[in-house]
Amino acid sequence: MHPIPDGALADDSPYKPQKDIDILVFPTFLSLGTCLEAGIATGAQCGHPEPHGAYTGDVSMAMIRKAGCTHVLCGHSERRLFHGENDENVAAQATAALEAGLHPIICIGESAEERDAGEAELVVTRQLAPLPLGKDITIAYEPVWAIGTGNTATPELAQEMHALIRSLLPTGRRETIRILYGGSMKPENARELLMKPDIDGGLVGGASLKPDAFRGIIAAVRSL
Repeated sequence: MHPIPDGALADDSPYKPQKDIDILVFPTFLSLGTCLEAGIATGAQCGHPEPHGAYTGDVSMAMIRKAGCTHVLCGHSERRLFHGENDENVAAQATAALEAGLHPIICIGESAEERDAGEAELVVTRQLAPLPLGKDITIAYEPVWAIGTGNTATPELAQEMHALIRSLLPTGRRETIRILYGGSMKPENARELLMKPDIDGGLVGGASLKPDAFRGIIAAVRSL
């Protein structure tokens, strides 16, 4: 729930399309049109699984697609925490997104309490189970305990979980579904994380609000 960062719409903006690097932004609904008009590849932060109806405050996947978006986040950790989204609802969102012609980026990941209880793998396995894994989707692993806490997962730990996620995908989809890391990626750790074989990109949080920091992550990507 942030405004568009200063300079994000400039000609030299790091958020604009670049050769050989896929860049997407996920602003609030009020800023979708502004970003699209600026030539930025844009997705929505969430969408309702029903196509229409008495759901005050919600926006359908079809509406998001009609607005010009190509992607949508499903089940972001903050949506799960603050809006009560559960595994079945997130799966319904992803299916609705696909039916509307959107590419869903589906977020999964464990909390600090779940990791401390030794349940991290169980949680991730449970969250994956109802998803349309045979379709054209992207998975984003969010270690909730590492978001905004200063407790960034080590590249080795992140790789371990990404490898588990990939092993749980259908055999024919393991090499084609991207798995993004969403645990406080920043310029200082981006290259080391992205060098890992099962980390295919980043779902960038706080650093995405700072053009210079985001430009640093782009530079790390390009160095690979």
